[in-house]
Amino acid sequence: MGGGGQQTDRITGTNGRFGTYTWEEVQKHTKFGDQWIVVERKVYNVSQWVKRHPGGLRIIGHYAGEDATEAFTAFHPDLQLVRKYMKPLLIGELEASEPSQDCQKNAALVEDFRALREHLEAEGCFKTQPLFFMLHLGHILLLEVIALMLVWCFGTGWINTAIVAVLMATAQSQAGWLQHDFGHLSVCKTSRWNHLVHKFVIGHLKGASAGWWNHRHFQHHAKPNVFKKDPDVNMLNAFVVGKVQPVEYGVKKIKHLPYNHQHKYFFFIGPPLLIPVYFQFQIFHNMIVHGLWVDLAWCISYYVRYFLCYTQFYGVFWAVILFNFVRFMESHWFVWVTQMSHMPMHIDYEKHQDWLSMQLVATCNIEQSPFNDWFSGHLNFQIEHHLFPTMPRHNYWRAAPHVRALCDKYGVKYQEKTLYGAFADIIRSLEESGELWLDAYLNK
Repeated sequence: MGGGGQQTDRITGTNGRFGTYTWEEVQKHTKFGDQWIVVERKVYNVSQWVKRHPGGLRIIGHYAGEDATEAFTAFHPDLQLVRKYMKPLLIGELEASEPSQDCQKNAALVEDFRALREHLEAEGCFKTQPLFFMLHLGHILLLEVIALMLVWCFGTGWINTAIVAVLMATAQSQAGWLQHDFGHLSVCKTSRWNHLVHKFVIGHLKGASAGWWNHRHFQHHAKPNVFKKDPDVNMLNAFVVGKVQPVEYGVKKIKHLPYNHQHKYFFFIGPPLLIPVYFQFQIFHNMIVHGLWVDLAWCISYYVRYFLCYTQFYGVFWAVILFNFVRFMESHWFVWVTQMSHMPMHIDYEKHQDWLSMQLVATCNIEQSPFNDWFSGHLNFQIEHHLFPTMPRHNYWRAAPHVRALCDKYGVKYQEKTLYGAFADIIRSLEESGELWLDAYLNK
């Protein structure tokens, strides 16, 4: 392992081993190759460790020079185990006169949130119900079997194929929510088993990469809706989002597309293309470039299974068409569900907020119902999921009233919308951002 940085005299303190540091000193170490973080008032040099971090190197870099205690607690279900791995990286601690929180965060709010997490742990909200996830996996496999049996029994006519495609797209979407559970280490008791089943679900059932997903998705959770840190708000110049970026683009006269019409062309290049085009290319590129050969093997197993099952009925050409049509429908499902809780919310550059405040300005909930729970994979409880990513999703509803009460206490806005209202807000927010861009482009 190793501390990952040069050991200087400054690191050796009065205790003969470690030094004490001010926040000003810690905040000097934020660049790649020289990164320090603070966890529970202890200072760690993670400069080299970032390359071996299971969650990806960028997520730690996003907290370089900052207090990462809340993120550290949120992402790791077995804190004692992770602390052992971090011991070689320890170089000191904050000076006694330094506050535990950086950037003038509200210490009382941070402490109350910590107490809330401990209360929810004591209430059993982080304990998994295995039957829930077994049934969820079972209904995915059942949908896959029914789709194949329909082709076997009723042939490849247009109507039957349309029904088969809907069943397969539903199975793919629900498998997406299930891999999300395992990826967040919220199902099995050990990280090892979560990682193993995650590779099976995202690789063999969906034809994607666990490593690609981890690297991308954990960044989103660590800094949601933060430009240059959350990859989900990197729109590749196809859209401008929030209130800051449109003005910035307008002032600089950046016009890759007519952004004042983005709420219209979103329907043509957003939901239809994200998974079958952009993600499809990005996944294979990432696996090859980064040598994720185990992921690639799992991914190939999905394609082998699919084409063995369907080319015997459709032939290669039409099996490929069916595959892409299923991806096309799944992509719509995925985009609308994932963006309804984020795109209409606050999007900006880094503001160094505490965990609760940062997550609440970037996320909102959708009202609970059996359909909404199933349709969104319980991401209608996006607030609770972002605050407690390792919490099993069937317990979000138990945590929600406690989170709302804490938000009320500190005046943090807790938003809940209808499903239709949340979908409409995606388009509304794109239209508003486009208008901001046009005004700045023409007048500033």
